[in-house]
Amino acid sequence: MSARELASFPLPPQHRTALQRAGFRTVDDLADMGAVDLSKELAIPREEALELLETIRGQSTAEKRSFEDVSALDLLRKERTQPGILTFCDAMDQMLGGGVPAGKITELCGPPGTGKTQFGMQLAVDVQIPSCFGGLEGEAVYIDTEGSFVPERAQEIAHAAVRYLRDSATDPNNEEQVAMAATFDADEILSRIHVFRVHTYQEQIALCYMLEQFCVDHPRVRLVVIDSVAFHFRQDFANMALRTRLLHGMAQTLTQLARQHNLAVVLMNQMTTKIGTESRRTQLVPALGESWGHACTIRVVFSWQQSQRCATLFKSPSAREQTINYDITSAGVRDIWAGAADKRARTEAGPG
Repeated sequence: MSARELASFPLPPQHRTALQRAGFRTVDDLADMGAVDLSKELAIPREEALELLETIRGQSTAEKRSFEDVSALDLLRKERTQPGILTFCDAMDQMLGGGVPAGKITELCGPPGTGKTQFGMQLAVDVQIPSCFGGLEGEAVYIDTEGSFVPERAQEIAHAAVRYLRDSATDPNNEEQVAMAATFDADEILSRIHVFRVHTYQEQIALCYMLEQFCVDHPRVRLVVIDSVAFHFRQDFANMALRTRLLHGMAQTLTQLARQHNLAVVLMNQMTTKIGTESRRTQLVPALGESWGHACTIRVVFSWQQSQRCATLFKSPSAREQTINYDITSAGVRDIWAGAADKRARTEAGPG
């Protein structure tokens, strides 16, 4: 890691003293130390040990990065030429300016049943679309905090993506598309979705720090999904100031990861009720508080309107606020008209 002295970090005096008494002098001394072990060594709560490690490792990682001078023109050209991850819903892709962008954090918020997990699995499949079809030809990391990732459903979406590409490869003169469509296989797609199940917020934070090395070892990863980012942080947290600091540190780590590896980070978030006042009505808002809203570059809120699923773009650096409709079909995320066509086809085909 680093030979930097621990005394040089902005740590509380009591923690700095405890580290010295326990014999920890440099960052290297904490290389193999987890939050549970460190809390026992220093006789401090596990949450404080986790925050201490987060501060030390976060700054140590930042020191290793060199600064680059990139012109605004280069950034503009990169954004215009770099494809996003398609959702298979044209209305959503157009609203996002060409799909979910790489190098940024996109947050998808909504109450249960609006399709957040379906979007996550759809993106984990679609990020693997070959470049000859306009895709990123990458791999995906799926961090499941709620146990909502269903491999059978992911397989169903993968089979639909395979059919879509094979139907699209209609030009016999485009040998690359024909060849890629023939070899694009659902089992291969599933093998390139790396699923991590985390059970506590400590595991979630630790895994976010491990993603840097994981992406170095797996350079084709172009998407990281956390479903959902809020689940473990909404339970058993008496110290809200500590929660805010931990969330802020995790957001910084994910932002750096997205930029360094030019990948898309997609965070699913739950909704919570904000009690109204005399001048404001009670409403549903994204969980984790207003300060968390600054962590993402793009925020989309899912909702129901007259029995129809809707997605509203609430935050974007390059697009106005707008609302589109979408559908969740057996094939995955689709436009309304595509969903209606799928249902008619199943009805006409009859049972079996």
